[in-house]
Amino acid sequence: MAKPIIAVTMGDPAGIGPEITVGSLNKSEIYDLCTPVVIGNAAVLEKLLPVVKADLTINKVNTPAEARGEYGTIDVIDFPNLGDYQFGKVSAECGAQAFAYIEHAVELCKTNQVQAMATAPINKESLKAANVPYIGHTEMLAGLADVADPLTMFEVRNMRIFFLTRHLSLKDAIGQMTKERVHDYLLRCDAALAKLGVEKRKFAVAGLNPHSGENGLFGYEEVDEIKPGIELAKADGIDAVGPVPADSVFFQALNGRYDAVLSLYHDQGHIAAKMTDFHRTISITNGLPFLRTSVDHGTAFDIAGQGIASSVSMEESIKLAAKYAPHFKQA
Repeated sequence: MAKPIIAVTMGDPAGIGPEITVGSLNKSEIYDLCTPVVIGNAAVLEKLLPVVKADLTINKVNTPAEARGEYGTIDVIDFPNLGDYQFGKVSAECGAQAFAYIEHAVELCKTNQVQAMATAPINKESLKAANVPYIGHTEMLAGLADVADPLTMFEVRNMRIFFLTRHLSLKDAIGQMTKERVHDYLLRCDAALAKLGVEKRKFAVAGLNPHSGENGLFGYEEVDEIKPGIELAKADGIDAVGPVPADSVFFQALNGRYDAVLSLYHDQGHIAAKMTDFHRTISITNGLPFLRTSVDHGTAFDIAGQGIASSVSMEESIKLAAKYAPHFKQA
């Protein structure tokens, strides 16, 4: 089977994205799994080669088909028109470039020139300065792909975590924990794993209250909304259990009892994943007509350009894209 071609967006040029991109492509095992093609600025990458201590050659290409795909060479679709910039500084030019990389990667995915995209971090302030009409990656990808509500999944080691709610206050998130939403999300989570080629799909839904409420002793959300939502999903053929107390469900999933966990709110799942392995927690955006993986950290302006940022997350993001790309179902 031919190796999948993965579009790797460089991220904000002023952040750590370029150096972790170089660092990840300084690992021969990446090239054993896929052909990575960087979408970014060749001059920025070239500048960082000695900083990262990478003895690599930059190879500018016009299309992914021209890529050499060989360790020792970074194949780059070059966006050269970047003016003055400084590592660690918010810049409208950098925000505009970062958005352009993503737009091009989406186009390559849509036209099947690549089989997936793996993204380095972008900066919200730089995007705003560039008048980019999106606050972050998920919103961009949803807009560019004309998808209403993408579904975020984390994968770390053998644990997968979906999120019922994300960027809401805890009070507002609790208000979103309805049986209808739990039912809908379990159906969508099952479809997302099927699209990734995952055949075994047993879900656990995390509890909200201590001990999942102890049948109303510590709150009624589990009794009134969460468990009824699970039962509706089970009636539709979804293999789901819960609510399982949040202090144990993630440990159980990590040890193979469940194939995925539906986290009820942002920090519940984020803490579990990042305490398991911060650098290897990778985000997959489901519900798109193409496969996208991403590091789950920011641009780290405070250390950008110094060659001290770990490339592990970027490596894992590319590897996960290569893992799922051969199985990904577009329909």
